[in-house]
Amino acid sequence: MGHRIFNGGEYLVQDIDCREVFTPEDFTDEHRQIAATTEQFVAAQIQPVNAGIEAGDFGLVVRKLKACAELGLMMIDAPEQYGGLELDKATSMLVMERMAFARNFGLSYMVQTGIGMLPLIYYGTADQKERYLGRLIQAELIGAYCLTEPGSGSDALGAKTTATLSGDGRHYILNGTKQFISNAGFADLFTIFAKVDKVHFTAFLVERSAAGLTLGPEEKKMGMHGSSTRQVILDQVRVPVENVLGEVGKGHKIAFNVLNVGRFKLGAFCVGQQKYALAEGARYANERRQFNAPISSFGAIREKLAEVAAMTFAAEAVVYRLAGLIDERLATIARGTENYYVEYQKGIEEYAAECALTKVFCSEAAARGIDAMLQVHGGYGYIAEYPIEQLYRDERVQRIYEGTNEINRILIPGLLLRKGIGGTGLEPAFAAAGGRFAPEKQLLQAMKRIWLALSDRTVARFGAEVASEQEILLALADAAIQIFALESAVLRAEKALKTATEQRRQEYRAVVTLCAFAARQQFANAADKCATFLGDDSPLEAMGAVTAYRASGLLAAQRLIADAVSRVERYIF
Repeated sequence: MGHRIFNGGEYLVQDIDCREVFTPEDFTDEHRQIAATTEQFVAAQIQPVNAGIEAGDFGLVVRKLKACAELGLMMIDAPEQYGGLELDKATSMLVMERMAFARNFGLSYMVQTGIGMLPLIYYGTADQKERYLGRLIQAELIGAYCLTEPGSGSDALGAKTTATLSGDGRHYILNGTKQFISNAGFADLFTIFAKVDKVHFTAFLVERSAAGLTLGPEEKKMGMHGSSTRQVILDQVRVPVENVLGEVGKGHKIAFNVLNVGRFKLGAFCVGQQKYALAEGARYANERRQFNAPISSFGAIREKLAEVAAMTFAAEAVVYRLAGLIDERLATIARGTENYYVEYQKGIEEYAAECALTKVFCSEAAARGIDAMLQVHGGYGYIAEYPIEQLYRDERVQRIYEGTNEINRILIPGLLLRKGIGGTGLEPAFAAAGGRFAPEKQLLQAMKRIWLALSDRTVARFGAEVASEQEILLALADAAIQIFALESAVLRAEKALKTATEQRRQEYRAVVTLCAFAARQQFANAADKCATFLGDDSPLEAMGAVTAYRASGLLAAQRLIADAVSRVERYIF
């Protein structure tokens, strides 16, 4: 990619050149080929058997995971030394996005290639990787990740599962219960977190065959019926000391760093869901006739199609901008060095705030988009025969796992403030905005000034106690999310205009108008709420520039995007 290396959170304190961001329009032929392979696999092997998967045929799920492995789709994040490809994050996200069209099979795939495999890749010893990694890549083994407990969800470090070293020093004896474990019903290898001597939070690799490891019954869930979710019960389970993953007492590093990638992958999956929902909604709107006309000709329906297309454009821009940021930083680390994965994890951790905001923005955009497309279906959207019904049920959990959206929101400003982004009183140096999107850039500069001023007032008032002010942190997070999302959409469109056809240029300009209008409203609400909580309106001095922004031609832009979506019955960018 060859762009400059940005630090996490840097987007809030300076202007970003569109040439320095990675966008979907930058995909290489290799990216597109792997995406096409994934699409073909899903269409040919998963969609025809979705009913069986949805009915809980987990033998079928495992066979299809093995089919994924045969195509090389398990190799993307794994090192070459153990049979992987170790491709860039853009490729990994692109495959995850396309897997959304596999509905809840996509979750089983995401667990296997994400939290089921990455702890071993990042923290495993050579011996552990030799024993397990190649078999995970080939789906000979299925992985699961056991962090949550009945009494500890968001408070992961409050876990009660214990690990006690045996008298001969050869085993750790694990006792406890893990809750809501995805892939549990057919997993062969569990990454289990427990406290050594009830204190030292540690990760262990535990085989399914271990005596004393049993499973609870399948949870009866609202959605994701084709994904196994069960308790993992540990009763005097003896785990060889060689199966400690990472260091004793350092399990929190594994848990939190792997979650960064999990949040990022989930964002990509949500983008795919939005595209799937939009295609279903557009197709149905063309087929369904009322008052002697297809409902796609009605303004109320066209508005929904356009808004969902715009949300998808922004979410897609967010995911691949973050992919570019991470890939650029990881490319500076020499492969094969002794501390490669230590530096690799630091590279990802640099963008922990961006991973969290990607999860929040994309999961909530998917929720709104799927809901809107179900509404387009009317009563038929409530009928299981239509894919949108399953999408609606399956989507809901995405605002809960990988850290609830509330937890992620609280994390975002905390991570940014610890990096010195905000709370310092420093004034950003912005250049005069110019070009086709000058009004949107001026809007973004005003939004950034307001966010920095709000963060300054927050830190000045609460100091080290700021972590306890969750309501204020939530509002700061919402404002920061809208800045990143809108800027990603604007920079993507600006970069694409340089080579686009005139028709395409019109579509890019139109979608930015929709994105800016929505972001301005949501940002203003968050900033106003934050200032009101603080009892101090002075940070809103730049709000005039926000409210002054007018999305000129909004209705025409909305109709242009809606008509384009209706013509092709899918996402248009």
